[in-house]
Amino acid sequence: MRGKTILLLHLAGRIPLAGVAWQTLHHIVALKRLGYEVYYIEDSGAPPYDPRVRSVAEDCSYNVDFLKRLMERCGLQERWAYWDMVHDTYHGLSRGAVQRVYREADAILNLCGATRLREEHMICPIRVYVQTDPVYEQMKEAQGDKRTTESIGAHTHHFTYGENLGYSDYRVPLDGFKWKTTRPPVLLDLWEYRFNPEAPNFTTITVWRNTGKDIVFNGDRYYWSKHLNFLHFQDLPRRTSKNFELALDRDDEITPHPLQQNGWLLVDAYEKSRDIESYRDYIYGSRGEFTVSKDLVVRTKSGWFSDRSVCYLAAGKPVITQETGFSKFIPTGRGLFSFRSMDEIVAALDEIDSDYSRHCEAAREIAAEHFSAAKVLRRLLQEVGI
Repeated sequence: MRGKTILLLHLAGRIPLAGVAWQTLHHIVALKRLGYEVYYIEDSGAPPYDPRVRSVAEDCSYNVDFLKRLMERCGLQERWAYWDMVHDTYHGLSRGAVQRVYREADAILNLCGATRLREEHMICPIRVYVQTDPVYEQMKEAQGDKRTTESIGAHTHHFTYGENLGYSDYRVPLDGFKWKTTRPPVLLDLWEYRFNPEAPNFTTITVWRNTGKDIVFNGDRYYWSKHLNFLHFQDLPRRTSKNFELALDRDDEITPHPLQQNGWLLVDAYEKSRDIESYRDYIYGSRGEFTVSKDLVVRTKSGWFSDRSVCYLAAGKPVITQETGFSKFIPTGRGLFSFRSMDEIVAALDEIDSDYSRHCEAAREIAAEHFSAAKVLRRLLQEVGI
């Protein structure tokens, strides 16, 4: 008997950067190991982004080459497709083969809501929306936005990384869809435990300023970008002897950056994210991760947790990250620390230094216990009936 067929929709070709690629890889490889026949298709029609020039592009050759190499890494050499809408051309699988996959797949996983489902997708009986960035769409839905409601409603099941959605302290009403929770999956055998007590820098990889998805809800403006929270803690290097480095995709390379002026080290995000090996090596060379979260997920107490932070944990790197409500569901205090204030950051740094090896081991244990891809995806698939 053939295994169940799962079609993964995502955006690793459209946005050819390692953070997105690892998200894709963890899902594909884990699903294959669980016994499913997996196909990967990008057919959203959205223009490709070229990170070399930090702009969308008409020529998708860089994107297709990136995706082709990733699919070979995942063992899907003959089971992927990328639709170039500008030239109405399919790369990888042919148009006819893609239509056949739509008809024969047992389930679609629409990761990040990468594709707005169309008539051809609706043939598949199980259509799962996996929301990796919660709150924005819940706010749009609560405000009666028809396009958002129709897009979400095209799916038969709805999952979110916002583990606190629906709880009494979450600040957005959920009157429509029944959201279930899931987490970012990680494959630990693809991340070695790298203990290096001499590693000097706490690091992270991020975009400095995200625009276009700020939203006003109940009279308050909520921001999609992280830069406001980084600025709130910008004098952190002055409060401790530790080093902090950001691999940053910044919108202005000429004007002195406010974090640099406060003692942060800045490096180019593309150089650390151009392929999955560079990204992994950057994490391996870190003492741990220090990062903030988007204003939107912090102030609403969404319970969101980052798939990038999960990679740090898997590599045995302690993580200090801004509280979103996730500590209700994932243990903190050993290997993983949440913070709301500068004093809590400093205390976490001191605690990590007090027994660095113990916190590195604890980080790896948290990844194994709470983010194992087999556990995360098996639970999701059981809940949707496959």
